[in-house]
Amino acid sequence: MLIDGLQCGHFTRETFSELRKADVGAVTVTCGFWEGTVESLDSIARWRDLVNANKDLVAIGTSVKEIEAITASGRTAIILGFQNSNLLEGRVRFVELFAELGVRAIQLTYNNQNELGGSCYEDEDSGLSRTGKEIVREMNRTGILVDLSHVGNRTTKDAIIHSEKPVAVTHANPDSLFPHKRNKTDDVLRVLAEKGGVLGCATYRNITGDHYCSSLRNWCEMVAKSVDIMGVDHVAIGTDRSHNFTKPDYDWMRMGRWTRGIDYGAASAARPGKAPPPAWFQEVHHLGLLPGGLKEVGFNAEEVEKITSRNWLRLYGEVFGAAEQVREARLEFVQSDPVLATTPRAAAS
Repeated sequence: MLIDGLQCGHFTRETFSELRKADVGAVTVTCGFWEGTVESLDSIARWRDLVNANKDLVAIGTSVKEIEAITASGRTAIILGFQNSNLLEGRVRFVELFAELGVRAIQLTYNNQNELGGSCYEDEDSGLSRTGKEIVREMNRTGILVDLSHVGNRTTKDAIIHSEKPVAVTHANPDSLFPHKRNKTDDVLRVLAEKGGVLGCATYRNITGDHYCSSLRNWCEMVAKSVDIMGVDHVAIGTDRSHNFTKPDYDWMRMGRWTRGIDYGAASAARPGKAPPPAWFQEVHHLGLLPGGLKEVGFNAEEVEKITSRNWLRLYGEVFGAAEQVREARLEFVQSDPVLATTPRAAAS
């Protein structure tokens, strides 16, 4: 089984079939970038419809137990995530509401500074704000993974230290291997590992570089160098693969509503359009090549399993379990209240 910590785009039945061909057991999908609360609810609803229409291939997973059960049934678990915190619109109580709807990952910032902290593209990284600290702790409490992929290095380190649960950089690479604002410095990655977090190594060419994209072996060597920095228990896969995106999608992803001008995101004026996928990853089902590629660069079977699935499952177990605790606490409250306990809904529970 392989787990991909982050993908985005317009998923279709063909996409799901390709994931199954590669034996992808779980994938975190991107439900939004710049969308506010109502738009994010629409996105979750569309995802529920899409999954229901393809329930022979996929199902939404909200816990390790569910992910393992979905995988055992021959399907791929869909983990709902957002690449920004705009869905909360500054309301800390919305964290729990979205957790109850099945959201299991939220990135604190996308490409711009927000009220939680600094983005990787700002000239000055403000660090984790007071609001950010409150949101991180609420995400800890409700079982949502704190994602720091597009977050500035200072804010990333602040969030790692402030969080009571391990956090993730779901789709980035070490800056020391390929310098880019989207990638993380070694000191940040070491703190991430010390606190039990996970880095999902990306295949997105703009933050991975032509060398590491030129062959499966080269990309797997990048993973091996990431392990040298962080340890084998803290490195996983987070491809950042996009599906069926066209220019309007890339324009929205990079510019949203915040500018009248042109912003290239992780691209550049010299390479403004869609970045070509790695030479070895032309089709989605080529993800299935990764276990063999990792073995070729020297990882043993146990280490391959950690990188391709067990590290994510360990992290998900430590984080997602809090959602079950919140539900159990609410049920205990209902059952202990003499009025609520006699209602038909409580009795049915």
